Amino acid sequence: MIRKIEAKDKSAFLEMNHTFYHSEAVLHTIPEKNAADTFSLILNGSPYADAYMLEEDGEICGYVLLALTHSNEAGGLVVWIEEIYIKDNFRGRGLGGRCIEFLKQCYPKAVRFRLEVSDSNEAVKRLYARHGFSALSYQQMVLDR
Repeated sequence: MIRKIEAKDKSAFLEMNHTFYHSEAVLHTIPEKNAADTFSLILNGSPYADAYMLEEDGEICGYVLLALTHSNEAGGLVVWIEEIYIKDNFRGRGLGGRCIEFLKQCYPKAVRFRLEVSDSNEAVKRLYARHGFSALSYQQMVLDR
């Protein structure tokens, strides 16, 4: 089951987010405050962020975090899949693929779905490719402030 994140999910979300940011799936950690702020932002109804919890057999097994934006290049709504996290003992059950297909249904007006993946994360790159994602031929750059 995939459902909108709720206030009762705070501790589970923060724990999983911490685990995600201390894994090989990311290039660096983030301040714990970022996750707490993001959780509050979503619960307060921000139009720029959304999140869903993944459950199997009544147990929370992961989450997906989204950022929503408009793109002139793409011509409409872009859903950035910021994070998909699935607990180790639930991996390999097709949850990631079901999550992606759920998001496609949940955001029918989205003209583009976008995400980032570490070069070394081959299994996840194959998952995304199976669901229609393709690699961009240019680098992304950031300016953190």
